[in-house]
Amino acid sequence: MKDNKQPILEIKDLQTHFKTDAGVVKAVNGVSFTVNKGETVGIVGESGCGKSVTNLSIMRLIPSPPGKIVGGEVLFDGENILDLPESELREIRGNKISMIFQDPMTSLNPFLKISTQMIETIRLHEKDVDKQEARKRSIEMLKKVGIPAAEARIDSYPHQFSGGMRQRVMIAMALSCNAQVLIADEPTTALDVTIQAQILELIQQISKDFGTAVILITHDLGVVAGMCDKVCVMYAGKIVEEAYTYELYNNPAHPYTSGLIQSVPRMDTQNKQKKLFSIEGQPPNVIDLPPCCPFHPRCHKTMDVCRCALPPTYEVSEDHKVNCWLYASEEEKAKAVADAAKENDK
Repeated sequence: MKDNKQPILEIKDLQTHFKTDAGVVKAVNGVSFTVNKGETVGIVGESGCGKSVTNLSIMRLIPSPPGKIVGGEVLFDGENILDLPESELREIRGNKISMIFQDPMTSLNPFLKISTQMIETIRLHEKDVDKQEARKRSIEMLKKVGIPAAEARIDSYPHQFSGGMRQRVMIAMALSCNAQVLIADEPTTALDVTIQAQILELIQQISKDFGTAVILITHDLGVVAGMCDKVCVMYAGKIVEEAYTYELYNNPAHPYTSGLIQSVPRMDTQNKQKKLFSIEGQPPNVIDLPPCCPFHPRCHKTMDVCRCALPPTYEVSEDHKVNCWLYASEEEKAKAVADAAKENDK
């Protein structure tokens, strides 16, 4: 747990829906979490749980139609980004909050040189910087992210870089305007293991050097354990557990979190032949979620109340929150079951 926590980004009850022919997809369904200055927050969960949509919503990059942010707040330094006009939002997006996307090849314009794209990014947000100064700063950033011969390579096209080098260029662009928050959406996708380690180490070092807060979206619980201060576990568009990393790995409170951790092979276990744990079943269809715990069909600790109502948030310990009926009193569970029965009788 960190002392003197200063929030830089606060997400409160964020809701993002997509209208489809089959119905309304509630991709993000009431997400709340806080990112403090200089802190690295990991967001984990299975594919389709809403991790990427949450962070695209923070940047207001949801394609509309079919998507729409229908509720909640995204507070950056106390100001709600969702209420800002597009002209003011551009001053924040890419400047104070930057994002590294999964595939750098689709994020970089293949027809423009790296120099053109980096210089444009800097001059767009800093009007008083001339082209020569912007080029000089771009070269410095490329050097900081470990690109050799940056003075010559800056005039290359994206296809002339490897996947790892393109990702380094994306990181350099994201930090060229001294961003206060960096969102990394699975930044090591499609990269080999050696390059993955280099990219993650680079993000960690940049966060330390610049004091940048980082939101890291990943499936890799090993990466989260080594990089993140805090972890948010998502399931069916909601955060079901939030805690500091050490606490979460040593005392997982939600059965889903416990299942994810147990499904990862470990070298420090006594019984090397033990079969890995697997979470049975499939994630729910978020088009028509029932008003109950979405994990209950896959949970080995399911109770009657889990089939009746959504669990509220409980504090397991300081800075450790979980949405699970396991932490409710018998009176609370009985009341939830009775209230659900009355609702069904109407």
